[in-house]
Amino acid sequence: MVAYPAGALSTEGGAGVTQVAPGTGRKIDDVSAESVKPVSRQERKQRTRQALLDAALAQLADRPFAVLSLREVTKQADIVPTAFYRHFTSMDELGLVLLGESMAVLRRMLDAARDTGTDFDQVARTVVRTLHEYTRAHEAHFRFLTRERHGGSGAVPQAARTELRMFAGDLAVDLARFDCLRRWRTDDLRMLADMIVTMLLSTAVELIETVPRSAESDERILATAENRLKLIARGAEHWE
Repeated sequence: MVAYPAGALSTEGGAGVTQVAPGTGRKIDDVSAESVKPVSRQERKQRTRQALLDAALAQLADRPFAVLSLREVTKQADIVPTAFYRHFTSMDELGLVLLGESMAVLRRMLDAARDTGTDFDQVARTVVRTLHEYTRAHEAHFRFLTRERHGGSGAVPQAARTELRMFAGDLAVDLARFDCLRRWRTDDLRMLADMIVTMLLSTAVELIETVPRSAESDERILATAENRLKLIARGAEHWE
């Protein structure tokens, strides 16, 4: 015979046994009904919007944004094409939102790699390892961003290049804290930051596209990237 905690079961009017939530004195069915709240209209809308963004990223695994159609996105998201316009005014707007998500990932990566001291060899290692972690966790966003920066004259590629220039500007501010760079002109710091961003994005592409993948291939790519950063640093020390 199963021994239930005191108060876990009670009887009502002799009609049978009713389960009661321990410590509440209330029927379990009543508690469950309250815990399963109906999804609000706003929540459903947000889920559909995110489904469209996820569908677009999935479709962009092997092609640029410019050739992606609205019908392909809505089919992948399992909604009718006309419902798309409840969430985005155009495909370009969807693309710009995806770009915003991708840049947010890149900025979180930079934040995670900050405050690692001023020893450039240690900084290089930390930056490269952080890049690896974020690339593996957000491959679709890195793939989208690295492809669109070379994507032509559309709204999304132009915005991608603008955002990356701003990102490089933020990195230039970080670089100015190194002793050997304190007296550098702003333009030179910006040039150095651009070189580093280009190298990091190239490394992300290599991590994503290398087949077959293995711990050994990742380590080889990361070691090369780390050495490239160190080489850039050595050259920077002698720049006049």
